[in-house]
Order: sequence, then structure tokens, then C-alpha cells
Amino acid sequence: MRRTARLLAGTALAVAAAAPAHAVDTGRLDVYPSTVTPGGQVTVNTAACGDPGAATGDAGAVGAGVFTLAPTAHEGEAIGQFQVPPSAQPGTYEILAKCAEGDRQVAGDLVVALTAAQQVQPRGSVKTGVGGGLDRDPVQTAAGVAALAVAAAGGTWLLHRRARGDGI
Repeated sequence: MRRTARLLAGTALAVAAAAPAHAVDTGRLDVYPSTVTPGGQVTVNTAACGDPGAATGDAGAVGAGVFTLAPTAHEGEAIGQFQVPPSAQPGTYEILAKCAEGDRQVAGDLVVALTAAQQVQPRGSVKTGVGGGLDRDPVQTAAGVAALAVAAAGGTWLLHRRARGDGI
């Protein structure tokens, strides 16, 4: 039992020593910022392509088209930029990068959101088929108010007579 434990511990130490000190996840495309407004600038980078690190990006889903990811000073990393079109609609879009060497492709998500100033505020009236509460004609408005006043006065008078016991 001790022999098995020592063997497993020794194997674990050997694997840990052989692993690089800074492991990099090479299977994704990082998008900065991950949420942007239409017209904003986006930077993407990846370590998926290794050396030399060049790649071709595709932001066609959001309407920005193709862009280039160039190698950086960091070993095996590539970085690129594109601009989100001002006409982009809110939503989540997949951004792709295809490595220049090999057939590796990675993806990342970009969220396009509108600011309060960009949101469209409703204007006009709602077509319900019932009509508005107040018409533009002041004569009709006055006639409606007078009819309501007469009905209220008549109802009050009838309730008052009934409470006194006079009947109708």
C-alpha cells in the first residue's frame, strides 16, 4: 500500500515539475471589451495559433467583416482589432479566428448593447380602436364634462331622496 502511494506521489510530482509555470488556455478567442456599443472598437487575442501566431479574424456576424490578428511579443499570441458598425443591432455575436498555419479555429462571444441615449423611445399614440380621453375640439370636451356633471348631480339627488324615504 505504501509502495503504491509513493509511486503515485512521485508521478504527480514529476508531472507538476514538467508542466510550464504559466499554463495558457489556447482553445479560445478573448474579446475585449466583451460588451460594446455600436460604433465601438474591439480587441481580440488568442494563443491558439502558436508560433508564428498570425491568424485571420471574422467578425462578419456583427457586420464588421474580416480583420487580421498579428503576432505579439508574447510567445505564440496574436492580437487584432475591428470596429463594430454603428448600425449593429443588440445581441450576442460569435467572433472567429482561423490560424494562418494549420486548420485550427477558435471563437469568442461579443455582446452588442445599446446605451440609454441610443434606445428608441416610443412616440405618438397607441391605436387601440377606443379613441383618446380628450379630443382636440374644446366644444366636445365641454359637452362631455357637462354631461358627466349632470349625471353626478342627478345620481346624488336620487340617492338623497331614497335615504330620506321619499321614494321616486
